[in-house]
Amino acid sequence: MELTHRIVDTGDIRMHVAEQGEGYPVIFCHGFPHTWFMWHNQLEAVAAAGYRALAPDLRGYGRTDAPAGLESYTNEAVIGDLLALLDDIGEQRAVFVGLDFGAQLVWELSLRHPERVAAVAVLNNPFSPRPPRPPSAFWTKAADRHFLHLAYFQEPGVADAELAADPRGFLARVYYSLSGDYHYLDTWKNPPGLGYLDVLPEAPPMPWSWLSEAEFDTLVADFERTGFTGGLNWYRSLDRNWELTEAYADAKVTVPTFFLYGENDPDMEGFSGRDPLATLRANVVDLREVVEIPKAGHLVQLERADAVNGFLINALKSLDLTVSTSA
Repeated sequence: MELTHRIVDTGDIRMHVAEQGEGYPVIFCHGFPHTWFMWHNQLEAVAAAGYRALAPDLRGYGRTDAPAGLESYTNEAVIGDLLALLDDIGEQRAVFVGLDFGAQLVWELSLRHPERVAAVAVLNNPFSPRPPRPPSAFWTKAADRHFLHLAYFQEPGVADAELAADPRGFLARVYYSLSGDYHYLDTWKNPPGLGYLDVLPEAPPMPWSWLSEAEFDTLVADFERTGFTGGLNWYRSLDRNWELTEAYADAKVTVPTFFLYGENDPDMEGFSGRDPLATLRANVVDLREVVEIPKAGHLVQLERADAVNGFLINALKSLDLTVSTSA
């Protein structure tokens, strides 16, 4: 049950993976600005329930390589890393868990390679079909009216420098603002032309009820070392992702799917359409469960770790999962 760390050569990059437990593989995919450590509560619980829990630092983050060039940060490229991880552990399929960019990643993985996906469990970021225009066509109009991080992050070097100048301050503010303790969409009350730290609220001092100072220090340490450019490049690849998914414009998700969201999640409120649950149900063929966690926000796996752990373990137990015997 010991948590271990190793480096996997994907053929393109060297990817750091945290791993705990034995049994059927469950692979956790994080978002921005996160690392594998965002899932540490889930790794322990899932491993204790009899599964092999793996959480990579996705490319651009933590101890994983951060290659140059935006083409390296498309979902298609990162899906290659996930498939290489499956091959490395000798498994044909795994259950994939995703949040934020990690959710977008596992949704696309389930479309591109359903044969490698036993099931998906997604937190806070529901599936929706490919839009008729690239994502920037939507956020550019909004960014003309108010501050919007999606637009602010697009210019190379600008947000990179601002956030890297104070990783601890930025991470405290953004984690707090995304939690159920704050209403993140209040940042939209600010005019365009400001920096991210100008619009984010001051965070209360540590510890918080759902994040200890030691946990926060672990997250900060990686970003103090790496900066934020790797993660920001995921935002700068959103239009390219749209271009690369033309063949999946009308595709529906067919793998077994479990969805959990926080009542106060800003993505559900402001970034997922007018009726995200109706869209999810219309486009996910085998949607087995939808769970709302009261008062939780975007970082639900930290804010309500016990509820998320129970959701995941129940989902896993409901599946017929058999470990591969292939080498």
